[in-house]
Order: sequence, then C-alpha cells, then structure tokens
Amino acid sequence: MKIKDTVHFQWYKSLFVVFIIGVCFLGSAYVTDASLSEVFGNLDQMIAFLEKLSHPDFSYIPTLLSPMLKTLKMSMLGTFIGMLLAVPFAFLATTIATQNAIVTNIIRLFLNIIRTIPNLLLAAVLVAVIGIGEATGIITIAIFTFGMVAQLIYESIETIDLAPLEAAESVGANKLQIAVWSIWPQIMNSVASYFFYAFEINVRASTVLGYVGAGGIGVTLSASLGLFRYDRVSIIILSIFIIVLIVDALSEAIRRRLA
Repeated sequence: MKIKDTVHFQWYKSLFVVFIIGVCFLGSAYVTDASLSEVFGNLDQMIAFLEKLSHPDFSYIPTLLSPMLKTLKMSMLGTFIGMLLAVPFAFLATTIATQNAIVTNIIRLFLNIIRTIPNLLLAAVLVAVIGIGEATGIITIAIFTFGMVAQLIYESIETIDLAPLEAAESVGANKLQIAVWSIWPQIMNSVASYFFYAFEINVRASTVLGYVGAGGIGVTLSASLGLFRYDRVSIIILSIFIIVLIVDALSEAIRRRLA
C-alpha cells in the first residue's frame, strides 16, 4: 500500500511539474508576442532550407582547412592568454591567499563585471575598435576565458586543505611563498583541467564569434550565407560539427586523466 501511494505521489508530482512548465511556456509566449501558428505556418520554408543544405559541396573542403586551422589556433591562443591572466587574479580573489577582504572584494567585483559582458557584444565592440581578423577573436576569447576560469580557480582555492598554509606560516613564509608552495600544488590539476574545459568551450564559441567578423571559420560561414551558397554552408556546418566532436572527446579524455 505504501509503495502504491509513493508511486501515485511521484506521478502527481511529475504531472504538476509538467503543468508548471506548460504555464511558463505559454506565459512567455504571451509576453513576447510569439506565435506558434507562424512557426508551424513556415514549415514549408524550413523544409526548403533543409533541402538546400542536404547537398553539401565536398569539393569545398580543401578551402576550409585554412580557416578551420585559424579557428583552432585562435581558440588555443586565446585560452592560453586568458589562463595566464586568470591564475594571479584568482589568487587575489580569495582571502585565503590575500588575507585582505578589501582586495578580494574589489577583484571579485571586477571579475563579475567581466563575466556579465556577452561574447558576441564584446566581439562586436572589438571588431569596431580593432577591425576584422583573428586578433579580435583572440582578445575576445582571452577575456571570456579570463572571467570564467578565474572564478573556477578561486572557488577551488576556497576548498583546499589549510594545514599546509598554516605550516608554511609557522616557519615564516610570506604570502607569495605560501601561494606557490602551499596553494598551487593543491589546485594544479584542477587548473589544467579548467584549461581544457575552457578550450573546449572556446572552439565552439569561436565559430560564432567569427560570424561577427572576429576571424576564423565563422567569417567563411557568414560569407557563404550572404552569397546563398547553401551547399558550402552545409559542408562548413558539417566540418564544424566534426571538429567540435573531436575536440570535446579529447578534452574530456584529458580531463578525466587529470581528475
């Protein structure tokens, strides 16, 4: 009897969750003036577009090698620069390393501001300031990586074992020595894992950034769409999909070994 009551409760609970999701969905559609009838009314256009994409131009693959390689280089370099900046700021963002709440709060406020800037907005601004090219993409990725990874690192520092720090302090070590010899060894594997995690995200993001002029394969995708060369668009999307799958698999395998 109790098992049956439990099953009924779980069923009603699931039904209630579905009801709440449905209400939120309909409410958001009403607030945004979204019309589902228009979506389904354009199914013929969607089908026509998918039919155009169903004939990829495989002869265009050699042309994609250079922009795809640029995308990978852009992602790697941007991630590396962002990591170099993130590590010292992450140490400054925790009182465990600084023992100064004022400095920590200022650094965390700065990191919060960096993280609130969307990638596309940042890329669009940098394109206007610096111009179209891989340099803009590298800077955008570096800033994004800096904000994201700095938070991950200082959260890792907050969970370390404090005994080595107390031992270092007892023998007169300064803050820099404590950071290097007591804190860094405990978070080193996590930092390496964060690097590959950030690189994995940045490879995907760089294709979108390139679409607004930040270099890489995204520029080629934007040009092909502008010329209505859907056969090329199809092979570009397929190439991006394969590269992202490979990078994700390698990144996950490396992060598992480091864990």
